[in-house]
Amino acid sequence: MNNSDILFLYDAKLTNPNGDIDEENRPRMDYERSLNLVSDVRLKRYIRDYLEQIGHEIFVGKVDGETVNATERMKRLFEKYDGKVNINKLSKEQQNWMLDQFIDVRMFGATMPIKSEDKGSSMTFTGPIQFNWGYSLNKVTLVESASITSHFGSDDKNDGGNIGKDYRVYYSFLAFHGVISGHRAAHTRLTEEDIHLFDQAVVKAIPLSATRSKVGQYPRLYVRVEYHSPEFIAGDLRDLVHLEETEGLRSISEVTLHVDALVNKLLEVNVEIARIHYWQDSNLTLNYEGQKGLLADLLPSELADKLVSVL
Repeated sequence: MNNSDILFLYDAKLTNPNGDIDEENRPRMDYERSLNLVSDVRLKRYIRDYLEQIGHEIFVGKVDGETVNATERMKRLFEKYDGKVNINKLSKEQQNWMLDQFIDVRMFGATMPIKSEDKGSSMTFTGPIQFNWGYSLNKVTLVESASITSHFGSDDKNDGGNIGKDYRVYYSFLAFHGVISGHRAAHTRLTEEDIHLFDQAVVKAIPLSATRSKVGQYPRLYVRVEYHSPEFIAGDLRDLVHLEETEGLRSISEVTLHVDALVNKLLEVNVEIARIHYWQDSNLTLNYEGQKGLLADLLPSELADKLVSVL
């Protein structure tokens, strides 16, 4: 399997992309730069939830709606295994079977507090698919918090309900960079089919996981640059795109994304590129060398010929 660089852009309008539980669930912010932040854990949670919704087994999640610890999660999984299993000393065959069940471990890795024949007191898998924290490409302001109330009391007393705070951003255009490591993919038994499913999950997961605080978030652009080998990575693709306007934005209709540096970088490393897997929302306007439009229409032919739609 080969390496890939990933660029994923989505926006959030009058919503809370990633609340900080240490700050009354306020949106995570870099206040010095007025940038909205979203953790990689939040993005992976969206993807895990989507994979589970379409019928895949995941390690990091509830079992039949019940929260269990990691050891109990493994015990329940191996109830499905055909043969006797010592949960404290998994054979290589049993370990491989376990990886074949957990799609999120194949993608993102995990540390499992059980022994195996070749991994000692715990099994640790470093995931081949990794993201760093996302940040907004625009300056973000917070909606002044509104108090919200519940009709239900906090205990047996009929005290008129609870009062809480509802923090949201006006508009945030968020960018994530990720990588897929070809070398680590062999370690977790990640397959090409898994990656194809991952591509689809990134695009579909966020709108389908909407809750009251999360509705209003939509994917705008997904680009996965697949290389010819497991030895090449171009770097953080977010450094190669920028917004025409970075202040006062309130909707996607006001967004224009300049991709000149990104396209020029792809041209520079074109010999390393096998395919460019992509999806773009038609409401997002891109600008390349003064021309506005969709990625498929703006790319030079030597790159456009490598485009593969993920949906």
